[in-house]
Amino acid sequence: MDIICRKQSCRFNEDFRCNAKKIDVNRKVHCDTFEKDPNKNQPADTSSHIFDETPPKYASHRETKVGCIACKANCLFNDHGICEANGITINDIKNCPFCVTYLEE
Repeated sequence: MDIICRKQSCRFNEDFRCNAKKIDVNRKVHCDTFEKDPNKNQPADTSSHIFDETPPKYASHRETKVGCIACKANCLFNDHGICEANGITINDIKNCPFCVTYLEE
């Protein structure tokens, strides 16, 4: 499963890959699993640097070992509280980890 996290200040983020054992997405489509790591700084939008000579480092998403993605949002992929999407992307929107895979049911 592809789990991409652009919230780089999160304790579980390793080169845009989530290393949490479980992900919880709440009714407001925010990632409740997010834990701020005081040793990590949230850089500016990394997408503005993808064409630089040294692009950001991305980990292989094939190594993602998240066991379950719990979802409480009114989402097309929510099947009785479990996310059935092939993968999710958590983005940093208004300083909040937001699931951009969300599609309103």
